[in-house]
Amino acid sequence: MKRICIYPSDVEAITGKSKKTAQTLVRTIKDVYQKEKHQVVTIREFCEYMGLEYDDVFNEINNINKKRPA
Repeated sequence: MKRICIYPSDVEAITGKSKKTAQTLVRTIKDVYQKEKHQVVTIREFCEYMGLEYDDVFNEINNINKKRPA
């Protein structure tokens, strides 16, 4: 099963930010989307907030090697 939510450790790996900065970013996204503490941030919400391509982030988090055209 593929993951659809994103955690601070994923944000760290994708953005290269520190653990504390990644945690703050996830909290900020939760605030923007008016989520409660127990609710998770989806990959789509993260991508919309950060301006990143959903497919690229989804594939990275789920370890999907997508072949790119040469």
